[in-house]
Amino acid sequence: MERTLRIDAKDPRPIWRQIEEGVRHLVACGSLAAGTGVPSVRDLARELQVNPATVSKAYQRLTDAGVLAVRRGDGTYVPDAPPVPTQGERAARLTQAALRYAGT
Repeated sequence: MERTLRIDAKDPRPIWRQIEEGVRHLVACGSLAAGTGVPSVRDLARELQVNPATVSKAYQRLTDAGVLAVRRGDGTYVPDAPPVPTQGERAARLTQAALRYAGT
């Protein structure tokens, strides 16, 4: 995940949102398979050079949405059955990405 998750300082979205959407994308496309561990908050914050609280917020939102699962004392993982985005959610994300791309 370290090399595929990127933060763009020019992107108007908050950093935590970029992390959240990046992880969602990696899970949806299969780059992060079920059962795969994700870096700790501190490790990912160090890798992306951001505040750990920023990564923590993204991870908490992903956990609340069922995209990630926390195993106490063992780490954070992609659950065995991560939620599948609906057709409407996929269309909305594609539209947002296209608008961001066209705006650059």
